[in-house]
Order: sequence, then C-alpha cells, then structure tokens
Amino acid sequence: MSEQIRGAVIGSGFGGIAAAIRLQAAGVQTTIFEAQDQPGGRARVFHAKGYTFDAGPTVITAPESLEELFALVGRTLSEEVELLPVTPFYRLVWDDGDKFDYDGNSESMIAQIRARNPDDVAGYERFVDYSKAVFEAGYEKLAGKPFLRFMDMVKVAPQLAKLRADRSVYATVAGFVENDHVRQALSFHSLLVGGNPYETSSIYTLIHYLERHWGVFFPRGGTGELVQGLLRLFQSLGGELRLSSPVTQIDVQQLGEKTVHCIDSATGEQEIFDFVVSNADVHHTYKKLYRNHAKAQKRARKLEKMDWSMGLFVLYFGTDRPYKDDVAHHTVVFGPRYKELLEEIFHGHALPDDFSLYLHAPTHTDPTMAPEGCGAFYVLSPVPHLGNAAIDWKTVAPQYAEKLLAHLETHLPDLRQHVVTKSWLTPEDFRDDLNAYQGAAFSVAPTLTQSAWFRPHNRDQDIPGLYIVGAGTHPGAGVPGVISSAKATVEVIAADFCLPSADPVTVAVMRQRLAKLAGERHRKVA
Repeated sequence: MSEQIRGAVIGSGFGGIAAAIRLQAAGVQTTIFEAQDQPGGRARVFHAKGYTFDAGPTVITAPESLEELFALVGRTLSEEVELLPVTPFYRLVWDDGDKFDYDGNSESMIAQIRARNPDDVAGYERFVDYSKAVFEAGYEKLAGKPFLRFMDMVKVAPQLAKLRADRSVYATVAGFVENDHVRQALSFHSLLVGGNPYETSSIYTLIHYLERHWGVFFPRGGTGELVQGLLRLFQSLGGELRLSSPVTQIDVQQLGEKTVHCIDSATGEQEIFDFVVSNADVHHTYKKLYRNHAKAQKRARKLEKMDWSMGLFVLYFGTDRPYKDDVAHHTVVFGPRYKELLEEIFHGHALPDDFSLYLHAPTHTDPTMAPEGCGAFYVLSPVPHLGNAAIDWKTVAPQYAEKLLAHLETHLPDLRQHVVTKSWLTPEDFRDDLNAYQGAAFSVAPTLTQSAWFRPHNRDQDIPGLYIVGAGTHPGAGVPGVISSAKATVEVIAADFCLPSADPVTVAVMRQRLAKLAGERHRKVA
C-alpha cells in the first residue's frame, strides 16, 4: 500500500482553507499552519465591549464557489452557515448630497440612472450585456483555470482582445454612460480587489454582472462565522489546523527520488511534506519562507518590481445607537475628487488630505454583531502603501481616525458622541501582522500586465512542490477570486500527484445540486 501524500497549507485565509478542503477531500493528509492565534488571515475577528468586528472581507458574492466546496463531499453550505441577502448591495453617496442605491434590480437601477441622464439608460443596458459577456468568459471559463504557460494566455488572447481587456474599467464604463456619478457607480468595484479603476483591466467589470446574477450576502454572525464553517468542514474530513504556528523557514530537499519540503515552525520541530501550498503573502513566501532557495530570491526581486495594490486604514467602531436609517449595510462615501484622489492613493508619496470611504454596518443585517440597540461599524480608507509613502502611522493614526469620524458625521449625526469603542489597522499592521509586502492590502495590483499568465503562477516553475493560492496568484483578490485560485491550484496538484478525481456520476450530481441551489438563491434575491 502506498504511503499517503502529505500537504502543508501555509495560512488560513479563504484561499488556504478552500485549497485545504479540496486537498483533504481528494485524500491528501493536509495540515494548515496559521501564524495567528485565530484563523482567517485578513478575515480575522475582533471583539470589544460586546461588539463583533470582522477585520477584513465583508462583501460575500458568488456563493456558488462556496457551495462547491461542500458539494465535493455531498454536503451543503447551509448546514454550517446562513448567508443573509444584503439590499441594496451598496448605497453610494457624494459630497453634493446625491445618493444612489446600487442593487441587482434592473428597474431600480434604470430609474436612478434615468433621473441623472436619460441618455445613459440605453448605454447602461449595453453595459450589462457587456458585463455578462465578460463574466461568462473571464469568470466562468477562466477564473478557476491555471495559467502556467504562455500558450495558455495565447489561447484566450483573441477572446480577451474582443472584450477589450486592454482598456481600464473606468474607460470601458465611460464608453457606455456619460453622467459622472453613474461612471463612478459602475467603476468603483475594482477598488474592492485592490485595483485603480483607471488602471485595472476591464475584465473586472464582470463584478457588476456577478453581483447582479447571484446577489450580495453577509453571513449570520459575521464573516468569521463563514471561516469557522469552512474549517468545520475541513476538520470533519480529517484535516488538521494548527493555530499560533508561524512557519519560519522551508527547505527543499531530495529524499531518495522524491522532492520534499522541510518545514520549520514555532514548535521547533522540522516536518516533511510532499508539497506546500502557500496562502501567505506571495513576496513573504519567496523572500522569507524559502530564503535558502536561490530561485526563490530571484522571484522575490521580480515581485519587488511589480505594481502593488494600495494600503488601507481601517477604523472599527461601536456606537450606542444603531443609526439604522442613516446609512445602508454597505455605504460608499465618495470624496470631492475621483481620478485625482486615486492617482495620489496608488502613486502619491504622501497621505491625501481628502478621501473616499467604504462604510460597513453589519448590524443593519445582523443586529447580533453589537449589544442590543447599538451599532457595529468599520470604515475603510484607501491610502498609499508603505513603498510609496513613508507615513509614520503610529503618530498619524489617532488624528486620522478622528478626521474620519468627523467626516462621517455628515451621514451619522453626532457620531463622535456615540462611539463607545474604537480601534484601527494601518498599512504597518498589514506589514507586521500579515507579512503583507509594503503593507499592500490586496497583494499584486490587478492590471492587465499583471493578470493571468503575467501574475505569479499557481504552481512555481522553478521549485518543485511549491504552489500558491490567494490574492497574489491567478485570478486575484476578493473572496470569489481567492477561492477560485484554490480550485485552479488544486487542479494542478491533482495532476502532478495523480490524485483521484471524482467520478462522472458524482460530478453530474454535484452540478445538478449547485444549479438547483443557485436557482433558489437567485429567486430569493430577485
């Protein structure tokens, strides 16, 4: 009887957990090493004075990607986690008082667009058709497929050229509609995956149709409950999770005819695995974890020359009143500048004086996230990463937090009088706690020349047995993106290690179940 294959997953973000579930379901004895004392990576959870704060991802889309992980072993997501629909998807507000409730309802969207510019209605309808075509090509066909060879890129180049992937998100949107606020409403999504709308490939316009198709959700109990539900699935399959176990070094060695990865962790013991899937920051993976491998150091130097996403200042606060009627679950507060501010955020060398904000109010959907009659919030402000702007965040952060709260009083009356707890994360925290290169919150920026084959690959071409998942590899950041990266990566591992694949009957049953669940969810959203 052959010895069971052992795989190590470094990091328990959504990408790492999704990869671990797929590997364990395929018969690989899988161990997740997590440096923090709780799982989730960027999706950690903070608690303070009875308030629950999700540290990172809060917009849950493409639930089918989550359902598929459970369907692999004949189970359903609803057994572990309840996804609550969020309506509207986002409320967009501008400093001139304009408000736009962005959702998947065509009639509502068209009415709001018509009120701003009747001529934009036809353009918006064409944009929806375009977004659907990009979704079908860019998400359904390519997101879960690895790009390991240049020929993989060449094969899809004609299709990408037809969809004008060379244009930016904003330029594409501007080709359909003229009203400035509508253009911003249809282009801001790339910021949610770390991209500048003026530089991110138009492929990311697929997010509009993806949300319209499946809806936007929030897990009951918070995103942390989704992490826990996925981990319960992983552990029920026999997988092992090790918390407070930072990996300090990985050496690649030959054990007879086999290449193995020797992992040094905080326990002080060295363990041997057949392969490693890194969900750690991609630069940290090469620069630190594989520091004794010459090819890894060469890869790290190449990564340092790439464009990285912006940094984030995230302020978490709890209030003694709910502010239920003042903002939506997801509110985007645009500043007086759009293009100019984005230029300063992504390429500037100082902290901009103004800002555009994303405000998350989970108690609007799930009141249990705060004490009764209270509100839990976080506000996210995109800022330059540490490689662009040498900001002393330890000094700046308290004043910046106060500045954000003062600005939000336009939408949340007398806010500062009602804040009972607050804390924050800065790019320095992303760097120090999450090993994020330059404190960049979303890894390598999603520009055209840093996408698909041009992005760090799901399987390293020089280090046998090293695989990558998460925001730094194909297809990119965002919960659907990193979960799709796990699918692409495990597909490669399965081929490399001759793992058993599901039989055709099982696959057919799984697809039927997923189609049924997707139909039921779509009807609920509609």
